[in-house]
Amino acid sequence: MILPIYLYGQPVLRKETENVPKDYPNLKQLVDNMFETMYNADGVGLAAPQVGLSIRLLVIDADVMGDDCPECKGFKRVMVNPEIIEQSEEEITLEEGCLSLPGVHEKVSRARKIRIKYMDTDFVEQEEEIEGFAARVVQHECEHLEGHVFIDNISGIRRQLNKGKLNDIIKGTARCSYRAKAVGK
Repeated sequence: MILPIYLYGQPVLRKETENVPKDYPNLKQLVDNMFETMYNADGVGLAAPQVGLSIRLLVIDADVMGDDCPECKGFKRVMVNPEIIEQSEEEITLEEGCLSLPGVHEKVSRARKIRIKYMDTDFVEQEEEIEGFAARVVQHECEHLEGHVFIDNISGIRRQLNKGKLNDIIKGTARCSYRAKAVGK
């Protein structure tokens, strides 16, 4: 089932999330719905707050980036209660966008390499080292779980330059090609 994607201005996007308990109802169905929602919106990652849930859950499928970024080839993950436990000092600056901020794209610096710990949907602990663009996607989605969005990482001047677009998103007049839930809608 395709869920509405919550857009910038929705309070859930600014709320720190809670850990997903082992007995969370219909977790695997929610994961399937999140993947379907993400694919429908042509995204490569989606965090639970983006579908209105304040839980530590994200889905990623960066395989579509595999031709340009070999580390993304076959990179499909479900991360329950993820925690970045290490990140490199070396950063890479690249342009990012977000399904919750349609039409907004800005350059953001992120760690080139991370180590992350998380549970899979069977609550088996996983730990892995991720680098390059795949690490960027994971960091972007993990930020959502802390109540942040990628524009929090840009300068005040760049944010000011995007003020019109951000106001359009909040007012519900920004265009996007997928099912969305704006503040006033």
